[in-house]
Amino acid sequence: MALHPNTPKGDTPMRTRAFALGLACALLGLSAAAHADGDAAKGKVESYTCIGCHGIPNYTTMYPNYRVPELAGQQAAYIVQALKEYKDGTRSHKTMRAQAASLSEQQMQDIAAYFESLGHAPAAAQQ
Repeated sequence: MALHPNTPKGDTPMRTRAFALGLACALLGLSAAAHADGDAAKGKVESYTCIGCHGIPNYTTMYPNYRVPELAGQQAAYIVQALKEYKDGTRSHKTMRAQAASLSEQQMQDIAAYFESLGHAPAAAQQ
């Protein structure tokens, strides 16, 4: 970093300090936003319809034929984002859109917290 010619050596300009402080605050905010603010106990109750597909190891739908992802251990922020995208139509899957349509923001957070709290399934169960 080049210092202004009139700045004493070793003295960082105020602009650089302000930028570093702003960057640190922004990164801290992103880190906090990545964690769900949900209640896993409520999410366990609210996720009863999710378990029918996402709780079955190696479950594949009949039509269209594809593997349904297990959600145990998935990051809560990812689940919340996916549910929002199904709800607003960004992601196109008729069944998931119907499921997400009735969920509030808090319910999404609760469900996501529950699945994240389950941790990853053991490798033997994934085979």
